[in-house]
Amino acid sequence: MIRAKIMHDRILPLAIAALTLIPLPLVAGLRSVAYYAAWNQWGHMPASAVDYSALSHVIHFAAVPNGDGTLDGESNGVTPQHSADVVARAHAAGCKVLISVGGAGSAPGFRSACAAQNLPAFIQNIVIFMSSRGYDGVDLDWEPLEAADATLFTNLTNGLRAALDGIAPRPWLTAAVATQPDLLADLQHQFDQIHLMTYDLAGPWPGWVTWFNAPVADGGYRFPSTNKPVPSAEGMLNTFLGAGIDARKLAIGIDFYGRVWSGGAGTSTGGATLPRQSWTTAPTMTYQAYHQIMTNHYQPQRHHWDDAAQAAYLSIDNAGSANDKFITYDDPTACRAKVGYSTRRGLGGVMIFELGGGYRPDQPAGQREPLLQAVKEAVRETFVIREVRHSGADIVVSFSSAIGQSYRLERSPDLLPDSWETVDTVTATNLVTEVTDSGGAGYSRRFYRVAENRVTAP
Repeated sequence: MIRAKIMHDRILPLAIAALTLIPLPLVAGLRSVAYYAAWNQWGHMPASAVDYSALSHVIHFAAVPNGDGTLDGESNGVTPQHSADVVARAHAAGCKVLISVGGAGSAPGFRSACAAQNLPAFIQNIVIFMSSRGYDGVDLDWEPLEAADATLFTNLTNGLRAALDGIAPRPWLTAAVATQPDLLADLQHQFDQIHLMTYDLAGPWPGWVTWFNAPVADGGYRFPSTNKPVPSAEGMLNTFLGAGIDARKLAIGIDFYGRVWSGGAGTSTGGATLPRQSWTTAPTMTYQAYHQIMTNHYQPQRHHWDDAAQAAYLSIDNAGSANDKFITYDDPTACRAKVGYSTRRGLGGVMIFELGGGYRPDQPAGQREPLLQAVKEAVRETFVIREVRHSGADIVVSFSSAIGQSYRLERSPDLLPDSWETVDTVTATNLVTEVTDSGGAGYSRRFYRVAENRVTAP
């Protein structure tokens, strides 16, 4: 959401004409958060290859909870050496680093570790792991999080938040979730950000159709078998917003991997080649990272963009059906679309899983992180505050704009996420728009930012 940050401060000269873009990582507004799998540090994507300037936070993935309340960092590659490497490099670039606890299939370990006799030690072990290795916070990735886990998850969240609040500077606490919106609504005040896992949304299951792994929207399409909407980031987001969670607490997911649907029979093209296909014989589905998809399958003529779903895919229609493929993944256009969508919905940020999937070591330097660079550019582009000036008792803010587009100028005394308030909403009639903050000169300290003011119906 923020493209530029300007500080008005009475101790500065009254005319503030030299204004610069925020150097990412962002300190407020739309955050760009990425998981970084420690196992990639062994060779595929060393910590030295990450562009930390594209990110506000890195989440080092992942320490695994043991049933007795201890943590296993070694199995995923979260060694002391790997922790020290990523923390040092990120901090040098002004980027925060969190340690993720959990991952796919971690629920049994969490449940045992959160039993009454183990929970105090479990919380202490998490805090020690975080603090001793220099991390700036903790991410909880309890998978799958089920309704029956509500009490244990609540006890862990409340106890961990209390322990972290005793540390200065105050560490972040985040969670990665796809279910239990009511539970997260009750606990939202404990989290700095809640990451919605808006991927892994489709599969070759009974009653299904070929569908995207991580689309922004359902495009109005419904399952022929049930007449229910197909899943999408928008659908999951609306469920969590409907539970009462503040949009600024939420981030939707960008996947740096995809799904390959193969074969099957009885579709409109024989096998699986397109979205929204029904079948008589189910296709198979496998996982591939973005860099693998580009190496193994990408050809320009195979690439398509589905405007209704806001999703990219490859279509491969070979003779017969056995070698047909429908490959769904986030490309640079999809990354930009998700940043734009997050801005329009007033979300706290976007979340990437995971950096190594988008890394292409076979490409020339400067071209090895196309997805991350697309996110970086999308967060930075479009709005630039040009000038902040005094006009008597008022402050006048001018910014670049597109004619006919609606914008919202916001102000904050301290850049805290919950401190922003709207100054005014305007529709641009020129390429430069001015908004007046009445009485703004009377404040000792004030920050400004500009956001699009588009409204997307739920």
